[in-house]
Amino acid sequence: MLSIAPGTAGQTVITTFEMTPATASELMEALQSAFDEVIRHQEGFIGAALHMNDAMTRICNYSQWRSRDDYKAMLRTTEMIARNRHILTLCKGFEPVMYEVARVV
Repeated sequence: MLSIAPGTAGQTVITTFEMTPATASELMEALQSAFDEVIRHQEGFIGAALHMNDAMTRICNYSQWRSRDDYKAMLRTTEMIARNRHILTLCKGFEPVMYEVARVV
C-alpha cells in the first residue's frame, strides 16, 4: 500500500507521459495492463497510482518500490522492454524520475 510520508523507506518514482487526447484512453489501458499483468508482480513493488489530467494530454504515475534496484530490475525485464516500446508509440514521450518525500502538508 502506498504511504506518502517523509522518511518513507524505499524509492518513489513519478513518471509523466505526454500524449494527445486521441491516444489518451489507449495509453491508460496499456499502463493499467502493464501494472495488472507485470509490474505489480515484480519483486519490491509496493504500490502505484495513475492520474490523467482533464485535457487528456498528460498521465502521471506515482509508484513506490522497496529499492531503486528493484525498480531498475523491473525496467530491464523482457516484458517491460516490449511494453515500453509499445507505450512510446502512444505518447510523445515519458520520463520516470526518482524522488524522496520531503514534506507532506
